[in-house]
Amino acid sequence: MSSSCAEPQTPIAPSASEQILQDVFGYQAFRLGQQEVIEAAAAGQDGLVIMPTGGGKSLCYQIPALMLDGLTLVISPLISLMKDQVDQLKANGVAAAYLNSTMTREAVMDTFEAMQSGQVTLVYVSPERALMFDFIERLKDTPLCLIAVDEAHCISQWGHDFRREYAELGVLKQHFPDVPILALTATADDTTRSDIVSRLALVEPHVYLGSFDRPNIRYTLQEKYKPMAQLTRYLAGVRGQCGIIYCNSRKRVEQITEKLCGEGIRAAAYHAGLDFSDRAYVQEGFQRDDIHIVVATVAFGMGINKPNVRFVVHYDIPRNIESYYQETGRAGRDGLPAEAVTFYDPSDLAWLRRCLDEKEEGEQKRVESHKLNAMGAFAEAQTCRRQVLLHYFGEHRELPCGNCDICIDPPKRFAALEVAQKALSCVYRVNQNFGMTYVVEVLRGMQNQRIREHGHDKLTTYGIGREHSNEFWISILRQLVHLGFLNQNIMRSSTLQLTEKARAILRSEISLELAVPRLDSAARTAKNDKLANRQYDKKLFAKLRKLRKAIADEDDLPPYVVFNDASLMEMAEKLPTSSGALLAVNGVGQRKLEKYGEAFLTLIEEHLMATVDY
Repeated sequence: MSSSCAEPQTPIAPSASEQILQDVFGYQAFRLGQQEVIEAAAAGQDGLVIMPTGGGKSLCYQIPALMLDGLTLVISPLISLMKDQVDQLKANGVAAAYLNSTMTREAVMDTFEAMQSGQVTLVYVSPERALMFDFIERLKDTPLCLIAVDEAHCISQWGHDFRREYAELGVLKQHFPDVPILALTATADDTTRSDIVSRLALVEPHVYLGSFDRPNIRYTLQEKYKPMAQLTRYLAGVRGQCGIIYCNSRKRVEQITEKLCGEGIRAAAYHAGLDFSDRAYVQEGFQRDDIHIVVATVAFGMGINKPNVRFVVHYDIPRNIESYYQETGRAGRDGLPAEAVTFYDPSDLAWLRRCLDEKEEGEQKRVESHKLNAMGAFAEAQTCRRQVLLHYFGEHRELPCGNCDICIDPPKRFAALEVAQKALSCVYRVNQNFGMTYVVEVLRGMQNQRIREHGHDKLTTYGIGREHSNEFWISILRQLVHLGFLNQNIMRSSTLQLTEKARAILRSEISLELAVPRLDSAARTAKNDKLANRQYDKKLFAKLRKLRKAIADEDDLPPYVVFNDASLMEMAEKLPTSSGALLAVNGVGQRKLEKYGEAFLTLIEEHLMATVDY
């Protein structure tokens, strides 16, 4: 007999990893890719994880650490980053520790004892310490279950931040062949990824290549003409928000900081020339929201784990796309709207090229030159900046993003099939063996010894583009690279090579529009109003931030370790008035509910009562 009522569904019990995610870290669901990485690591498989900054890489080794019996060793490059991670783990009730040069001998020995007795689950160390003979010998007497190598791009000579100590970490596999190694980074192109796997001696690793896209970040570029006035005008529109301003020199950092402080902005300078204590003071003040804006060189780097940075300004163009991606990725780590603004003057790029010319010839200089050229191409792009950025990392998007200056204020476009055919044909006729500058010289019919020596003045494509300027053809070739019709091969001195997609252009099988080159025009930056339009109680949000700051100061913690802005915004949106409702807010786990729940629930209830009374 059939029944008119459906049988009640038995709820599916959460897996061990899901239970830890909810109970310990307070998140209701995994982000894309996290769970499969976690399960592979927990099963003892090596792994390579590429996830964007703010994409949740840390959970990929922290949750397996709580699933496995034994110690998880985390190799991290900066003392500040270690401390920040350990503070957050302890706030969630996880037994974690670090070992670094600031600790007394007694504290170090206590940590060693805790490692060997199983009193800590995760220990963070620098690559230098991980390679010490004495430390490796101690690890052999420790129940080691997982090794996580954070910022793994530092391993590769093709990466933007190559470090020799990182390159030697492959010896760990020799000493601990049965312990899985998980390598994690936000920035690694295909060449760098292969190098990481090879240098760490990973065995059939589980490779997760996540999207490099950070859709909440708006990428904008402004022509640099009166940069200090431009910066001041921009900051007036984001007053009270936290941000970072990157410069290429210490002198400029100090000049800008002095100017901003003179205008009553809570700003501070950070560069390698400052005393360690001064740098630590600035970093801690920024983490605790006592300082709103840090003006810095790249020395203000990977240790920035602050989720509520709303903007990153590049006063000067970075040296490579990886640095740009990492630095801009320090904005909007909480997933809320953020902005990355770059002031661009082609002369800044020329200055960086002169600096590079002074370096000793060799493989590293060649790599840096390729990466600088790619950064210049990004700055001068006439197509969606996000598409250019993603293409660099091997991720192709068909549609423009709608959230960059090129999309918001599109350049004029023209029917470009003929010019594209000329460019691609020229690349083909020179046997795909030359770089962009040379191809343009052939297209424009330049008369120089190199072209004559190769006999390229006899080609059918020689001089077929002489009616256009050098800048025009450079822009066209760059657009063809960005759209995936050409590749620049870093392994062969940035030579241009046709992709399979180029066939359709050469055979006139498709139409093509490109942007009219506008290398010297400044695009308008539309106001990022998504944050303002979100429906939440803004007065309650301000009260919750004030309460968070008071609790954080009392506990000697950065405010976001208590709760991040996204969690407070969700509280101001959902207005929880019970423990169960508060636990449903992302970022509220059991430990934080026990520790902070009563204070936040009381504040919400008082605010609701005051609203009703009013």
